[in-house]
Amino acid sequence: MAGLEGIEQPRGHGRATAARWSPTVEDEHAQKALELFGDPTEAEVPLPSRPESAAAARRLTQVVVLRQWGLTPKMTEDAVLLVSELVGNAVRHTGARVFGLRMRRRRGWIRVEVRDPSRGLPCLMPVQEMDISGRGLFLVDKLSDRWGVDLLPRGKTTWFEMRVADR
Repeated sequence: MAGLEGIEQPRGHGRATAARWSPTVEDEHAQKALELFGDPTEAEVPLPSRPESAAAARRLTQVVVLRQWGLTPKMTEDAVLLVSELVGNAVRHTGARVFGLRMRRRRGWIRVEVRDPSRGLPCLMPVQEMDISGRGLFLVDKLSDRWGVDLLPRGKTTWFEMRVADR
């Protein structure tokens, strides 16, 4: 599969911003995303192909992996990062109006899929230390246990899988 394809912080507001963020508030945002868009474990969730949809996809991933599936914060963090990368690629490179998000769990594995109408294959590029973009699939390749692309009659599904310890 490998062949496929400094923001400055406002001054003086750091404490106020940090005081407003909390896991409880983040859980509420994630729960609202689930109510608004649907549950990606039950059916593919359609999201508009806009940069702000990455936030919705991250929140959906967070609530599913951490709350519904009860997996570790580290697993959640990695899955959220990787879904953000796949969504970013779908938004930037496919010209789609909508993409789909689907999440599945089976014994020992989780799978996250992003479907879009483009049949153009993503490409894993070599990454240099000073590169400021193009690291998305590199991260997917490094943090997931496996990933790939399934061509469909109309479009493709780009996916990654991660091993999980079943209890």
